Parts: sequence; structure tokens; C-alpha cells
Amino acid sequence: MGTCFRLIMYRSSCNSVSLQAMFYSASEKRYGSMQYRRCGKNGLKLPAISLGLWHNFGALDDFEKCRKIIHTAFDNGITHFDLANNYGPPAGAAEETFGKIFQEDIKRYRDEIILSTKAGYGMWSGPYGDGGSKKYLIASLDQSLKRMGLDYVDIFYHHRPDPETPLEETMAVLDLIVRQGKALYVGISNYSALETQKAIKVLNSLGTPLLIHQVKYSMLVRGAEDGLLDVVQKNGIGCIAFSSLAQGILTNKYLSGIPGDSRAASERGNGALEKSGLTEPVLSKVRELNEIAKQRGQSMAQMALAWILKDERMTSLIIGASKPEQVTDSIQSLKNCRFSDEELESIERILK
Repeated sequence: MGTCFRLIMYRSSCNSVSLQAMFYSASEKRYGSMQYRRCGKNGLKLPAISLGLWHNFGALDDFEKCRKIIHTAFDNGITHFDLANNYGPPAGAAEETFGKIFQEDIKRYRDEIILSTKAGYGMWSGPYGDGGSKKYLIASLDQSLKRMGLDYVDIFYHHRPDPETPLEETMAVLDLIVRQGKALYVGISNYSALETQKAIKVLNSLGTPLLIHQVKYSMLVRGAEDGLLDVVQKNGIGCIAFSSLAQGILTNKYLSGIPGDSRAASERGNGALEKSGLTEPVLSKVRELNEIAKQRGQSMAQMALAWILKDERMTSLIIGASKPEQVTDSIQSLKNCRFSDEELESIERILK
């Protein structure tokens, strides 16, 4: 074998990962099994399962695993990737990780992809790095676009209500961002039913309707049922759930203890599940729910996701994933989102 040829082969071997990224081609069957739901009465559709980058895409996470998770999601019809300025850790790291994967692998599919980010929680030091002011939100989105290498995001959310900033100011910023072309649509997250109704009214008066509300919703956290789902339905707004697996509690993962490689054992902060959240009363409920899941031919996680998606008011739910297999396993929940009256009654009895 000639020296020149051996050198080429050596370089090819050393750069195999980068070559794989360079020549990534999405599966031609990517839209075959995914369901897409309209955001309320709006024109935009989202996949029933979306991928969130709240955890597992930070600076300490394995980059090639992150890349594989993104590839797997898109190859299986997940077109929506959900981020926020403070996702990591550290804050901003998830957007940087995604930005690198986007630029190297999937940029040519931009028109098939929905990208969302948010601002509202603490991001940098001083009085202008938190809240809902015009100063903060504009600066934060500009930083997010730079980290991801984007001209615009599809959805920009205000991440939480800010009691110190007039709602009118915050909503006017969302309107401005759309008019500037930095976002196509706007959303809100963690707003109460009453706050959501007020936000809808202000945005309608400005001419930029609210597209979607992102809410924490699972079998174990059901505040969305206290009027919020009625508000989004009445106003034709989409609704997307996060933490629908309660960060892994509503899976089989913790039924026999805390695995060393689990989220609860990682102590990663940034709102991640801690060991203290795995109480025996909660785990006892999950064990009972798991028996119902077995009878349905689903894993505990698949049933928990299906339970959210059974409600037609839900546009989508956001999953987190530390492994590509978790993405494909979650998608299997779409095969059965119907519950009998008997199953629903049993689930309610357990949860109470």
C-alpha cells in the first residue's frame, strides 16, 4: 500500500466522526410514523412528540451522543427542537451544542424544522439579565440567535411571568420581535390561566396573536387542568407540555432504586430531578401505574406520554433524552393514546 494512500486512510479514520456529520442525510421515511397536530386554530403544526434540550446537552455532556440524539429525533419525524437561553449547564451551553449540530448536520433541512427558545429566568449578572423587560428580552434573543447561528427562531417564548414588569411591556416586546423578523411566532410559558387570558388580549390588540402556551403537565403535576386548558381551547391557542415524565419519575427507571447513571444521581442542578424527589409515596403510585401500563402493552413512560396526548387540547409534549433509544421508545407511545373509562378511573384512584 502506497504511503500517500495510507496517509489518506489514516486521516479518514481519525476524522470518521466529522465525516459522518458532514454527510448526514435524514431518513427518507422520517414522516411515516409521526403524528402532527395543529396549534389550536393556527396554521402551524407540531409533531406530537417534540425534543427538549433542557438537560443532557450541556458543556459536560458527550457531544457525539448529543448529535446522535438529534439525528435520531429528526430521522423519526421530530421536527421541533425546544431550547431556552439558560439551558445547559452552564446557561447557554445547550444552544451552543445545538447550534454546532445544526450548522454541521441539519442546516439544509431548516425549512422542515421548528426551533424554539425562551427568555425569562436569570441568564447573566446585573439588573438586565432576568425578567420580562424590553432590554432583557431583546438582548437575550440576540444572544440566542448568535449561539445557534440563526437568523430567526420559529417560536420565541417569554419563559415566566415577571411581576415587576408590566405585562403590556413584555407582550409589546414579543410583538416587536416578530415584526423585526427574529421570530415567526410567539408563546408564553408558566403563566396561570388568568395571566394567559390577559396576555392573549394584549397580543391580539397588537396584531401578533399568541401561538402556544408551554406548561408543566404530567400525571403527577396537573395544574394545567385548573382552567388553563380551557383558556387555550376557548381562544384557539396551542398547548405543549414539558416534564410529562416528571424528569424520569414516570418511567421504570427508579422503581428499584436510583441508578448511578440516572438524572437523579447526577446532581446537575438547573432544575433537574434530585434524589429528594423520589419519595416512597410517589414511587408507590408509579408502581401501581406501571401495572396498568403492562396491561395496555406499554412501558410506564409510554403510558404517561399517551395519557397527556389523549387530550385533544394538547398540541405536543416535550421529551428529554439522554440516549437515542429513549427518543424512539417515546415515539412508540403514539400507537395507543386511547384509554378506556375503566383505565382512566383506575389511574385517577391511584393518583389521588
